[in-house]
Amino acid sequence: MSVSSLSPSPTEGLSSARFEQHLSQRSYLPAWWLEAKAAAWNQFNTLPSPARTDETWRFSNLNTLDLEGFELPEDASQHIPNLSAFPHAAEIIFSNRQLVARSAVPSDLLAKGVIFAPLDEALRSHGDLVREYFQKLPANLGSEKFVALNTAFTGSGAFLFVPKGVEIAEPFVVQHTLSGANKATFPHTIVILGDNAKATLVEFFVSADNGRHLASGVNDLHAGPGSQLVYVGAQNWSRDTLAFQTNSIVVERDAKVLSLNVHLGGRQARHESHSRLLGPGAHSEMLAVTVANGAQEFDQRTLQTHVSPNTTSNLLYKNALLDTAKTIFSGLIVVEPDAQKTDAYQKNRNLMLSDDAEANSLPGLEIQANDVKCSHGSTSSRIEPEQEFYLQSRGIKPQAAKQMLVFAFFEEVLNKLENEDLHTALRTLIESKFKK
Repeated sequence: MSVSSLSPSPTEGLSSARFEQHLSQRSYLPAWWLEAKAAAWNQFNTLPSPARTDETWRFSNLNTLDLEGFELPEDASQHIPNLSAFPHAAEIIFSNRQLVARSAVPSDLLAKGVIFAPLDEALRSHGDLVREYFQKLPANLGSEKFVALNTAFTGSGAFLFVPKGVEIAEPFVVQHTLSGANKATFPHTIVILGDNAKATLVEFFVSADNGRHLASGVNDLHAGPGSQLVYVGAQNWSRDTLAFQTNSIVVERDAKVLSLNVHLGGRQARHESHSRLLGPGAHSEMLAVTVANGAQEFDQRTLQTHVSPNTTSNLLYKNALLDTAKTIFSGLIVVEPDAQKTDAYQKNRNLMLSDDAEANSLPGLEIQANDVKCSHGSTSSRIEPEQEFYLQSRGIKPQAAKQMLVFAFFEEVLNKLENEDLHTALRTLIESKFKK
């Protein structure tokens, strides 16, 4: 199917009849939610498909955005990939959009008002709170059509609410697993931290087989005044997955958000992240590590919007490219007129491990204030031969030596995580790609 066939008529598997069936299966949910789904379905069918003239899709391969034949799975798979275990507060696991396992939130946290639940459950029990923060700010980095598709069909997702002043050391964990040929999933996660709260959410997106999959996910992350949020999203979809992920991050006065995304799987994966710094003293740390090999394409689009004065942000995206893989980074720092004393940085670094790999970088600045410190940059480099020689001279095999140097390249990012157990789990996940 050509790109043009994405609009206005969807595929048979994601047809209007299938949407109506999906809607009827969720008739028990609030009316406003069902209305939002219906509006999103109309929006998906109305919005044009990405075109080569779209700046937000520059360098992307549009000919492979093929939705033909994807369908919603109705039954959970018995095969749930085992990921590295680490201490956590509670866990929710989805398989093929179905809730298959969860652990209870500790009673002391429940007593403090902490909510950690599947999205459908939160809609029934805390509908007004979900409504207040659901897609509070619109997507605007190019994937609006696929965000609309997510809203229309989302049936799995997690909701985390941490009340004012509550600090939680151990992470909350969500796992989304997909299996079966031509299956699709549309997860949506909402995280809300009250004033001076502190929490971590870790989200895994994994395939349980090598099937052709479609994944279109959305996150709404909101850090209230003085709060501290750590969000980690790690995806290891099958090598035949078309994936979209859109993150919206809101940082209020004196709040801090660290978001780290790990990209490993997928045939073609696009990730968009927009961080909005809305109050003085707000800080956003935007991090990513990507291992791209074979013919994979990873497309990363970011926006750091400074709205208030005395805000800071730092972006560091690192890509390791092998074989004929391709990466795209397009990032923009926007400083609005009232955002004096902004301090913002943006860096994309590419480690080229093949002569045939391709890295495209488009960092940018849009500054409308006159008292700021902003910089951006991009580098592409190779492993130093002396470093490889040093390791090999001590009996380390060439492939192992290269892997060690790649991990050394990534450590600058991973070391920003204070949780050592989580750091180790992510490192193990990354290592699994080199073992395939």
